[in-house]
Formats: sequence, structure tokens, C-alpha cells
Amino acid sequence: MKLLALDTSSVACSVALQIGDDIVERHEEQPREHTRLLMPMIQSLLADAGASLPDLDAIVLGNGPGSFIGMRIAASVAQGLAFGASLQIVPVSSMAAVAARVIVEHDAGEVIVAQDAHMQEVYLGIYRRGDTDLPEETIPECLHDLTKIVELEPGSIAVAAGYGWQRYPELLVANRDRVTVASDVLHPHASDLLRFAPTMIENGDSVAPQDIVPAYLRQKVAEKPTPIS
Repeated sequence: MKLLALDTSSVACSVALQIGDDIVERHEEQPREHTRLLMPMIQSLLADAGASLPDLDAIVLGNGPGSFIGMRIAASVAQGLAFGASLQIVPVSSMAAVAARVIVEHDAGEVIVAQDAHMQEVYLGIYRRGDTDLPEETIPECLHDLTKIVELEPGSIAVAAGYGWQRYPELLVANRDRVTVASDVLHPHASDLLRFAPTMIENGDSVAPQDIVPAYLRQKVAEKPTPIS
């Protein structure tokens, strides 16, 4: 399978290319530099692999939740590339990608991902390790304030991940009886998005470019991005 994955939902600009079993990635954590970095990273990966967009089976998009502007950048670029090459887009949760990496690195059975949503809130996702070692949601991703996460039982054996825990240490204090360890995995990697793509494509979960709606969670900004020309 040939797939291009991209995520700009956080301070990280991350792009990965999969050709068969080989995966290469470009990943840079530079705030407000996504517009400058993203297309050169994509072009570099394709050129180094001797591949072109029409060779691909699909584009895999880190679909948030996360930075509104960052999500719009990745969605618009993915739309433009997909339209031009007649490709489908596979939208993957950026927070589930973080959970997928934590499952591998920590051998975790449960992961709580919190990303900074500003305004004293986080985007929260709780995942368990599924039968295929990919994360499965235990509650829908949501906005959450800096209080106890009541969906977690005291004494839970859970790993915290995502920048939200670092941005708001009081959240970790409020849930210290529910979280066993804080991971240093803070931002999504495009290579982790690729873990989800084969099954999603097989299940018919890819979409046409015009049907992409980033997972903003705050409904007042939930509108489709304008495709780039």
C-alpha cells in the first residue's frame, strides 16, 4: 500500500510516506511554521522515494482535534492534493495517533490523551488497547475542564499523554489517583496515523476530499475548509 500522511494539528508539522512496508517521516516541532514547512516536506518525501501523488492509494489526514489554524492548513493541503490526484482521504484522530504511539512505547493498556484547547480546557480522549494493539475510544473525544475525569476509576492503571497535561499541570494533580505515569509523547506523528489506514480503507472509512470536516469539537468553528487551488 502507498500512503501519504500529514498532521499539523499541534506545534508539530509531521509528514510520513509509506511504500509497502517502508515508512519515512519528516517531523518538526516549530510553532506557526506549518505553512512554510508542510509542502516542502511532502515534496521531499515523494522525491526521495521516486513517487508521485497519482501513485498513492490515499492520503491520510490527522483530523484533530487540535489547533484550529493548524487543522485548516492540513485539511486544505490534503484536499488540494487529493483533488489533483483523484485520491480519497482517510481522516484519523490526531489524539488516537498519540495514543497509538504510547501503547507501543509504554506497553499501555489504557491511555488518556489531553491536548491544549486554551480557555482553561483540554481536548480529552480516553482509549484502551484493542485486539490489534490499536487504541479504541472508551468515551467520545470531548472538551474537558481542569477537574477530575470522572470516567476514570480511582486506581486506574492509565498513562497520560499529550501536551495538555504539561500545559495544565493542575489537571494531573486533580487526577493523580487515576493516572499512573505521564508519557513524554506530546504531539501526533504522521507515521502513527498510518497504523489506522489499512483497516479504515478496507472498512470504507475513506472520504472524498470535499467531505472532510476537521474535528474542531467547538462547534462555532466547525465548518469545511476551502480547498486550495
